[in-house]
Amino acid sequence: MSKIEKVLASGKTHTTLSSAGTTSRGHNGSVDIQLSSPGSTQPAHVFTAIQPHPTAEQLFSGAWSACFIAAVGLAAKQLNVELPADHAVDIEVDLGQTGQAYFLQARLTLRVPGLSEDTANALVHAADSICPYSKAIKGNIDVALNVLTA
Repeated sequence: MSKIEKVLASGKTHTTLSSAGTTSRGHNGSVDIQLSSPGSTQPAHVFTAIQPHPTAEQLFSGAWSACFIAAVGLAAKQLNVELPADHAVDIEVDLGQTGQAYFLQARLTLRVPGLSEDTANALVHAADSICPYSKAIKGNIDVALNVLTA
């Protein structure tokens, strides 16, 4: 894979779970998405865009992080890990250029306060192997997986 020499645009989202469903928010307030899972009894998708309009990178990071946080829940069940109530997923997607070619790259951070570093790393890697978005981009873009346990 080619490394990006110059970042042209970035999209960042912070995704959480609550009894109302999954919520992804952009770092600058330009995207606020409430999502539901297929077959869920939760309300249909709600999308609120506030000026400036969200970028494609923000929309992609929001959809990916919503899928990823669900995969974290599945991975936690498989690994018998109790997730902290305030766990979250942050994804940053960059559009960049190397020479005349354009590429994407991403940084994904799983926030699991109170879990050990080893457990958090096991969760993020297990979720990465479950999440369909992660599978779709595997080998196509550079992705850094990170954890925050504090």
